[in-house]
Amino acid sequence: MANRHLSRSIVLQTLFEWDFLLASQKQSEGGPAEKKGANSRAGQIKEILNKNLKEFASGLEDDNFVLSLIDQVLEKQSKVDEIIEASAPDWPIDKISVVDRNILRIGLTELLFGDRSQVPPKVAINEAIELAKTFGGENSGKFINGVLGSVYKEIGSPGKEQISKNTYADKPLDISELPVEKKGGALVYTKGEDGQFLLALVHDVFGYWTISKGGILNEENEREATKREIKKEIGIDIEIEKKLGENEYVASHPSKGKSLKKVVYFLAYSEYKELVLEKSSGLDGARWFELSLIPELRIYNDIIPLISKAVEILGSEKSQSL
Repeated sequence: MANRHLSRSIVLQTLFEWDFLLASQKQSEGGPAEKKGANSRAGQIKEILNKNLKEFASGLEDDNFVLSLIDQVLEKQSKVDEIIEASAPDWPIDKISVVDRNILRIGLTELLFGDRSQVPPKVAINEAIELAKTFGGENSGKFINGVLGSVYKEIGSPGKEQISKNTYADKPLDISELPVEKKGGALVYTKGEDGQFLLALVHDVFGYWTISKGGILNEENEREATKREIKKEIGIDIEIEKKLGENEYVASHPSKGKSLKKVVYFLAYSEYKELVLEKSSGLDGARWFELSLIPELRIYNDIIPLISKAVEILGSEKSQSL
């Protein structure tokens, strides 16, 4: 294993242990972990780092790269966390797994604030993906690639001195100035052979199950456009029954930049049919789920209330039919 890749692995292990330590303190105290002074915090992290270097990378104790990398990650953590939240608005920082969160911190620190003559952007991204494949979960590589790729495409290829001028600088975001993109989504249900309700969900490359949706033009009828988009995305004809709700979020596109996406969600019915997912860079799966399996799925926070409302509606209708 190349020294720098090993160094990144040691930094990841150290940040993971530090995060785990903070989470343990929070759980044992029943509230936020005690905030320690900068010197105390740095001292504890260095103790963990030295332990890991001795245990897993004997000979790297005096390596300048590992020492400077962890110092830079800690120095830029607050800013990097803001960038993660801006680049992935559907994934709150505390909901990202500890491993994935710290891989992103390492990768973004090197990508945005590192010396590009030493670590070119694509090397920083590839190294983070390799860490994700080695230490993360089944979908970690896709998640890390998605976030880092989005950031890299948005900043382009500026010189190091230009980093502070890109869209991730300390410039407040005024959503009223963003272009609006409308979308229509449908939580589709059917009945299985045993009479139990099934819900159709799609799986994205970041590891979440969510509601199928697609774009709506401003002049289009929301219901008709949503029916078309669901047919296009998962291959089924639907009958829209009720409006479940709306939400909005800021999204980034590599060429179009930021936009405000406004999504209207409906509850819809379909005859049972195998779902056929269209070829998409953002989705990698689609399937029906029994209601009892829904709580076990990884679902975005803003989607959970919509599914809960749909389940409540279906439960009420089932009771009335008995």
